Amino acid sequence: MDGPKNLTGVWQGLFSYPRMYRAAGFTATLIEAGGHLTGSTTEIAVGGPRDGTAVSAFLSGRRTGSRVTFTKQYEGPEPPNHAVEYEGTLAGDLMEIDGRWFIPGSWAGRFLMIRSGGRSVEEARQAFERA
Repeated sequence: MDGPKNLTGVWQGLFSYPRMYRAAGFTATLIEAGGHLTGSTTEIAVGGPRDGTAVSAFLSGRRTGSRVTFTKQYEGPEPPNHAVEYEGTLAGDLMEIDGRWFIPGSWAGRFLMIRSGGRSVEEARQAFERA
């Protein structure tokens, strides 16, 4: 059976905040065409004025071989309405992206994205939080 040829699809993601034990989750929809990435994410805000509410963001970036970079720009007039940069490495089977996120001059942390149909998110969460 042939595997995926690009990053287009639905992904489940986890990211860590500095000094926070449990990883936060998000769902991303990616579209890849000619190495260019676009898409969107939805997540539940952790902390801040939108704590516990769903927030959305647009994605724009690139894939060059196994290197994946994108900017996540949150929507809305209230925080979080900033951009977050992501840099990651794509697994050889195109099913996982592992890397780091950062807000220039501010916070940084790790992230992991798992394509739908890959390993279970709970299994990945446990490994992610142990690392």
